[in-house]
Amino acid sequence: MTYVVTENCIRCKFMDCVEVCPVDCFYEGENMLVIHPDECIDCGVCEPECPADAILPDTEEAAEEFLELNREYSEIWPNITQKGEPPADSEEWNGKPNKYPEDFSPKPGGEG
Repeated sequence: MTYVVTENCIRCKFMDCVEVCPVDCFYEGENMLVIHPDECIDCGVCEPECPADAILPDTEEAAEEFLELNREYSEIWPNITQKGEPPADSEEWNGKPNKYPEDFSPKPGGEG
């Protein structure tokens, strides 16, 4: 099992999860974070820290379609180890449905 960042992170990107991760397995895109599934140690400390409830174990059905996205982008986006500032409009995007793929950006984020 691994943890997966799902659709609700898109354009929210709160980053509370980053600072509690003991193995630094988060990677930053322009408007979303992902978890490298091979680096995640399945500890689960990130899941309750996410204000957007966007982190799920890969055993949950809602996480299935995002597992490959997490794997793909964790290979090309920069690693992030410290919490940064979320987007100014993150609260407005929290909970909005159907953000993927229309609102997803494949561009990398800033240095972590």
